[in-house]
Amino acid sequence: MKVHIIGGGNLGVSVAVGIAKFSKNNQVTVTRRNTASIQYLTELGITVSSDNKHNIQEADVVILTVKPYQVDTVLGEILPVISGKTIASAVSGLSLEMLQAKTNNEYPVVRIMPNIAAQFGESATCISFPEKDREKALPIVDLFQDLGTAPVIDEKLMDAATVLGACGTAYALRYIRASMQAGIEIGFDSETALAIAAQTVKGAAKMLLDEKVHPEQLIDRVTTPQGCTIVGLNEMEHNGFSSSLIKGIKTSLKQIKGLLK
Repeated sequence: MKVHIIGGGNLGVSVAVGIAKFSKNNQVTVTRRNTASIQYLTELGITVSSDNKHNIQEADVVILTVKPYQVDTVLGEILPVISGKTIASAVSGLSLEMLQAKTNNEYPVVRIMPNIAAQFGESATCISFPEKDREKALPIVDLFQDLGTAPVIDEKLMDAATVLGACGTAYALRYIRASMQAGIEIGFDSETALAIAAQTVKGAAKMLLDEKVHPEQLIDRVTTPQGCTIVGLNEMEHNGFSSSLIKGIKTSLKQIKGLLK
């Protein structure tokens, strides 16, 4: 597949690197106004350009990883020079209906929400598309399955998927940072504390994904009566651990829903 990514920021670059490293037989182009910071991508066989239209006529799919306010400008630039291309949008808050309207219903459209772990082959990429575009969308699903997981979801859940799967990366990292800080307080140097905290989260996630059980079932395995784990968990809950996370996720969702109004 020939993939043309418009928007060489963190997400666009992560997707490009992931495709180059974990998906076979693809050609990738990434565009960005100032390409100095992404020239290293050429070492992976990725084409880099400051021209959004560079190689675009040859693309099978055009992926938009730009800011919401940039969408109209980008589409105004590329639509006159492409036809029949599938347009996949990773733009927060941009619904399929809105994208179809902006492209005059003349292009197959797909909505994707990867996260920056794509470059390590570990993204949770949620995907949705109109039923009429299924044939064009399925190769894109296959592409993102190479970069982690790629569940197809109802489009009405796409904003929620953005918060849970993309913003969620930052939430998980904040937990690791806090755990690291606690590790330092109880005696570890920062490097060791970070290594333990990060590997512990990785291990917990691996168990959940492999065993496909509820988190509480695994929590029960490491909590013993009057043990140190349960008192720690209870102290965190008394101070709003779960409720603050839930409130944060819901607040992020409210922000997304207001982006394009």
